[in-house]
Amino acid sequence: MYIEQAFKSLHEWWRYLLGFIIIFIVWQLIGSIPLIAGILYTIGLEGIQNGDFPTDIPEMADILGNNMFLFLMLLSFAIGLVGVFFNSKVIHQQSITELTTARKKIDWSRFWFVFILWGTVSSAFVFVDYFMEPEGYVWNFKLVPFLTLAVIAIILVPLQTSMEEYFFRGYLMQGLGIGTLHKKFPILFFYILAAIFGYIYFYGIYDFGMMDNLLIFSGLSVLLLLILNIKLVEKMLVSDSYLAVYDVLKRRSTPLFITSIVFGLMHLANPEVEQLGYVIMVYYIGTGFFLGIMTLMDDGLELALGFHAANNLFTALLVTADWTAFQTDSLFKDISEPTSAGFIDVFMPVFVVFPIILFILAKKYKWTNWSEKLLGKVVEPVKEDYKIIE
Repeated sequence: MYIEQAFKSLHEWWRYLLGFIIIFIVWQLIGSIPLIAGILYTIGLEGIQNGDFPTDIPEMADILGNNMFLFLMLLSFAIGLVGVFFNSKVIHQQSITELTTARKKIDWSRFWFVFILWGTVSSAFVFVDYFMEPEGYVWNFKLVPFLTLAVIAIILVPLQTSMEEYFFRGYLMQGLGIGTLHKKFPILFFYILAAIFGYIYFYGIYDFGMMDNLLIFSGLSVLLLLILNIKLVEKMLVSDSYLAVYDVLKRRSTPLFITSIVFGLMHLANPEVEQLGYVIMVYYIGTGFFLGIMTLMDDGLELALGFHAANNLFTALLVTADWTAFQTDSLFKDISEPTSAGFIDVFMPVFVVFPIILFILAKKYKWTNWSEKLLGKVVEPVKEDYKIIE
């Protein structure tokens, strides 16, 4: 089982807490330095004094140019991936293979199969939409900018998507999976739920950036933990209702649920949300569940890595729009101005296309025992006597 892979390495709870902090700092703070430096260099001292620093993706792309912005933005994810691998090797003494798959070695044939499959399908969707509504697109091809885009995208997009997969479906999935065995995990679970709902609520009211929100709710969570008297916690741990919740949560569905929701919320700052409305979050969260199910059923990240890489790479090369997160010199530019996301944009991929993809993969790789792999209890391997991690 993929989650149980983490038991082979150092897996104390504090290592995952430390690791999360390290990844956040490397990805969000250190990784953003080249982008911020590039913007500051471009606008100059006068622009800084006039308050011309951009606040959203289209503005950054206008200042830096599409290809330079894409390069610096993707570079932050590549730096973040280094942070994930650093944690795996140094903090947990876990090999990259064990973080990637429960198999003895990484199966790259799985990666390429779903990469080609989804690359073909997603490209077909773009061309079908173009031929059905050609007035919504313009031919955007320029040889030198496109070739530059191709080099940047082919090298860095797989690193960007790999960072997200190794972090969400890998590091967090395994860490939270192991965490469910800790007797105090239900307390953490309810804090996570409170932070999620609080994040959604305040995001809709205040114009905070994603990092601001994360820092605010991280601080609130620490404050609440300090306020919650340890004696009260000790009383909760022995109550029948608490033990019942604990028994329910120590299942693979718990990390699947948490990582999928958080993965979706990570996209709240995308310009697509402002353009199409919050209904687009159904697509982002649904994609998180889809990739998580794929990982748990296949006991590895190979398929999720291939799908995500194909999705972002072919999108970057084929089509862009002024209201999308990827501002690129692609072949086509979507000039339509949709005011909301409809069935084809949101619900068809999540509830029709993704299940078909899972069906194809299940047949090819002979997936069985869905209930156990997705909903079964996380059990520490090798040991015959089950013991709660203290």
